[in-house]
Amino acid sequence: MVDQESRLGGVCLLRGCIPSKALLHVARAMQEVHELKEWGVEYGIPKIDIQKLRARKEQVLTTLTSGLAQLAKKRKVEVIQARASFKDSHTLELHPVNGKTPPEPQLRFEHCIIAAGSRPAIPSVFQVDSPLVMDSTAALELAAVPKSLLVVGGGYIGLEMGAVYAALGSRVTVVELTDGLLPGADRDLVRPLAKRLESLFEAIYLKTKVVRLRVVGDGIEATFEGDVQKTSTFERVLVAVGRRPNSDQLGLENTKVHVNEQGFIEVDHQLRTNDPSISAIGDIVGQPMLAHKAAHEGKVAVEVLAGHSAAVFEPRAIPAVVFTDPEIAWTGLTETEAQQKGIAYEVAAFPWAASGRAQSVGRTEGLTKWLVDPASERVLGCGIVGPNAGDLIGEATLAVEMGASVRDVAETIHPHPTLCETLSFAAEVFLGTATDIYRPRAPKGST
Repeated sequence: MVDQESRLGGVCLLRGCIPSKALLHVARAMQEVHELKEWGVEYGIPKIDIQKLRARKEQVLTTLTSGLAQLAKKRKVEVIQARASFKDSHTLELHPVNGKTPPEPQLRFEHCIIAAGSRPAIPSVFQVDSPLVMDSTAALELAAVPKSLLVVGGGYIGLEMGAVYAALGSRVTVVELTDGLLPGADRDLVRPLAKRLESLFEAIYLKTKVVRLRVVGDGIEATFEGDVQKTSTFERVLVAVGRRPNSDQLGLENTKVHVNEQGFIEVDHQLRTNDPSISAIGDIVGQPMLAHKAAHEGKVAVEVLAGHSAAVFEPRAIPAVVFTDPEIAWTGLTETEAQQKGIAYEVAAFPWAASGRAQSVGRTEGLTKWLVDPASERVLGCGIVGPNAGDLIGEATLAVEMGASVRDVAETIHPHPTLCETLSFAAEVFLGTATDIYRPRAPKGST
């Protein structure tokens, strides 16, 4: 294994999923304490020790990276710290990185799997020579908690990091080019989150773009165009407008690997490239850029190299989770996708206002919905918004992957009172048998 990092784990562990979720846990805990006022329990104003917070986050990373190092050692995986590029289809050039010289300048291989990941995309308009303009990697370092923070991009990275900084005391402004937060996600799932963020953030500007950033004294001046046209100054700016694959510095031109116009490596259902000796997985092969998708692709790629000819990567469902508060999760077919592709579907939704568990924890804004094939009654997809939606979506993913019918879900006994039972309640809505909500099913053929 060749990796330019001194620690194993890649983007997800070192500067992505894990550190962001650790910080989001703190933000959510602080919010829960605040919400206890409604129950007659009040605490004083929290005191934030930013150094301890950073240290705790690093402790989490150290624990996990150390565990990976031990696993690699026990499995007799040779780990070489170097920056690699292809000399040809069977040879890697190994370059020193961070003063670390690899044991050999070249590495010959029979087969290679590329898992080089992605990095934050920073358009030229945002490339300001100042540490006050951050990408997601810099934002996770928590160098400081600014009094004001501009987040450019209303996608999951921008909203998650915006929520963290808002909880720590920043006045957060989000600007999004499209007409809604989380473009691509179903609007009924986004709506409860958008409403909550309106009270958490200083401002949310939709259908607006940032046309210029420039250093002004100790801050960054941003010029907006669109529905909002003005100029404002912020202590820091977070640019979160997407990610780009790390395919441009690998020397792929020296191999037969094909790279498309977006920079993604082209692979087949067995993760093979056009070069017989090279496979590729993860962010570098295309959307969705998710760690769990990459992990499963890695297993398929290895099985293929081991001679398992039946191994293919053709999932019916890949779950996606936005770890804001409330969380948003979806899997399989979304309404947005169904409408774009002209796929017939019916929606069966259960509002959490009718959930005993949601009422007991004061989080009734949630929603669970199934997308169902009207002809076969097979579940095609599921969307959930509410606390712990990311933990609930696993069951829905299994149902879609196995081709379960909506009746299978409805007749599966779920524990009560829980949030997971909203999955069966929503299925009962489709069948017209729901007891916790009055929603009789319209007769087939009716309009």
